[in-house]
Amino acid sequence: MILREFLYVDTDKVRAMLAQLDGGVAEESRETERAEKRTTVGPRVAGQYFQGSGSETYTNKSLGDALFPMLEDALESESLLRDVSEEVRDPGTWRSGELKRELPPGSLVRVTARGSLFDTRYAASAFSAFGSVMVGLNEMGYLPTVKQAGQSKGKKGGQGGCATRQKTAEGAFELEDSIPDFPDIGGADGRTLRSFVRISKGVFAPGLHVNLTPAKGVLINSRLQEGRQYLDSEADILFARYGTEQQEWTVVGSIGSYGTEETSLPDMDFYNADGSVNRAQFAEVMNAQMRNLGRLGFIDLPQSPGFSLIPFAVYRSIPRSGAAMTTR
Repeated sequence: MILREFLYVDTDKVRAMLAQLDGGVAEESRETERAEKRTTVGPRVAGQYFQGSGSETYTNKSLGDALFPMLEDALESESLLRDVSEEVRDPGTWRSGELKRELPPGSLVRVTARGSLFDTRYAASAFSAFGSVMVGLNEMGYLPTVKQAGQSKGKKGGQGGCATRQKTAEGAFELEDSIPDFPDIGGADGRTLRSFVRISKGVFAPGLHVNLTPAKGVLINSRLQEGRQYLDSEADILFARYGTEQQEWTVVGSIGSYGTEETSLPDMDFYNADGSVNRAQFAEVMNAQMRNLGRLGFIDLPQSPGFSLIPFAVYRSIPRSGAAMTTR
């Protein structure tokens, strides 16, 4: 028996898949039991004795927590789910391109590997909290009096310039705007941390990501969709519980796409002979540009040789006490 601690379950996908495999998902059970005894004394017209009893049991079971294990078992019994945990740990498998040949996009896989959680929103929140602490310490005189970002010449620490950046009338409030200006401490100041958040927004679109790194230089990324079962906590709470350190996660899902291996861009000519725009060619040119940015790691797309996983579930296996003692 495997006891799972779920971080995420896409119940809609799980139900849809189970419905295709089993023709439906059972949500309740009903059991009826009846016993009857008849005794006749003398002629039927003289007298009869009748004894009867019956019982009915109705149980409405919530199968939400059991849905995914049911699907996992069903997929394995139908040879539709492949565990690639061992293969992805081998650098030679990635160099040879074996996985990409044997598991095209859409393949159902299970990957257990070390990985970590990342959310740009939490990074912005953490940097904002750090900046607030630095501002407070500076105002109380516990930090060296130094020139702060955004201050004019002649103004020193504790004399202003530390306020949190506010939403302007020209644009929406951005994640990095919550990070205040504060004195440069060991090369880190408000401007530097705001730059980190801007980069993070491009590399990993805001939202919770599970980044598995089974081998050096390989990233298997899963973006978790909000509003699904178990993923109902704010980013601050999730990271307070699970931290930012790497630990072993299991992700079950379908392969979305592999990182591109293209190194050249197509011809930018997307016009027809009559001067009109060839829409199909234009879309391909734009997609090629985005694939190239993904190859460079500048936008949220899988990077070769890794791939993206569309997750059905993300969980940790709870170790038994004996196994935990052996690990220690």
